[in-house]
Amino acid sequence: MTEPTPRQPRRILPPIYFAAAVGAMVALHFLLPVMKFGRPAFTGAGIALILAGVAIAGWARGLFRRAGTTVKPFQESSALVTAGPYRQTRNPMYVGMVSVLLGAGLWLGSLLPFLVVPIFATWIERRFIRHEEAGLERKFGSAYREYRSRVRRWI
Repeated sequence: MTEPTPRQPRRILPPIYFAAAVGAMVALHFLLPVMKFGRPAFTGAGIALILAGVAIAGWARGLFRRAGTTVKPFQESSALVTAGPYRQTRNPMYVGMVSVLLGAGLWLGSLLPFLVVPIFATWIERRFIRHEEAGLERKFGSAYREYRSRVRRWI
């Protein structure tokens, strides 16, 4: 009889933190509306940033699918993707999320929701990006180090 394989603990994935960040921004806007500035120009810019963020993250995710590698953090990558938005940033999915958050802040039209953006970005970097980059270096070695030397982490 074989022993059951130990199960990995379920980890909260970045989209859940992203959804929580959007929720926190909306709550801050309505519960503590500090310095409202909602004007059509800000609303339009917010929508543009949201759409750009969704497009960048979707493009990046599609490149992962075509390469046959996982988008889930803490799972080993099977390919080093360096095309498309990965030529400008090592983390376009996260850049897309941050862009959506910035756009949501503009669209909401008050100051306090913007506090969530650097908290989210810092959390993602510490919780996911550092781990992902260490795994990529272990897996792809000098190819990843060369890529990392010429492409920024964010933008």
